Amino acid sequence: MKFLVDTHSHTIASGHAYSTITEMAEAAAAKGLKALALTEHAPEMPGTCGLFYFQNLDVVPRMQKGIRLLMGAEVNIMDPDGTIDLPENTCRDLDIVVASVHPPCYGLGHTEKENTRAYVEAMKKPYIHIIGHPDDGRFPLDYEVLVRTAKETGTLLELNNSSLRPQSSRKGTRENMITMLDLCRQYEVPVTTGSDAHVNVDAGNFTYIKEVIDYCGFPEELIATANLELLKSFIPSLKNI
Repeated sequence: MKFLVDTHSHTIASGHAYSTITEMAEAAAAKGLKALALTEHAPEMPGTCGLFYFQNLDVVPRMQKGIRLLMGAEVNIMDPDGTIDLPENTCRDLDIVVASVHPPCYGLGHTEKENTRAYVEAMKKPYIHIIGHPDDGRFPLDYEVLVRTAKETGTLLELNNSSLRPQSSRKGTRENMITMLDLCRQYEVPVTTGSDAHVNVDAGNFTYIKEVIDYCGFPEELIATANLELLKSFIPSLKNI
């Protein structure tokens, strides 16, 4: 299997990442990727860029170092109602939008029912393409509801390489990812792969993801980042690649 796209990564604009746009593009190109998404943390994440950053992304050339850049955001799901921290009109102008739960923005201690509702309500927003790292056991989920809603709304569920790092603060990620993949196979729901790189050497790094995919025997035809035509059906901004 050859991964062609990384749909989740960060540059220095996110505040706690360490590489520039050019450095990330170079690293992704060196790994043979066709496209790289730069999805900076949205404004409610401490230390990240402000609203105007996302409103000015049309100045960034989308072809750099021989690969297609997707300039987007990782928006924060703020509450169990699925509220996010970028306006709809801004999100619609971005190439790609990932929606994720992070402790500084959403908090800890919500119930499984509340967490599931938060993701479901976020997925109902048609300008959200991907649910980021839904594997984090600090936010327990009903994975069957998550997967069925992804199918209904045309939202990709992410396999997040960073979640699987031994140093990750996320809990139970491998087990949760396996549960999610089993349901995605059952309901024929495609997934995407995101490195969640915060430094250039990790751009396009799917080492941990690949081990889980191989362990599960998950079908390649449901991995959108290994099939450009499938990925384009979820992320229209890729149509010109």
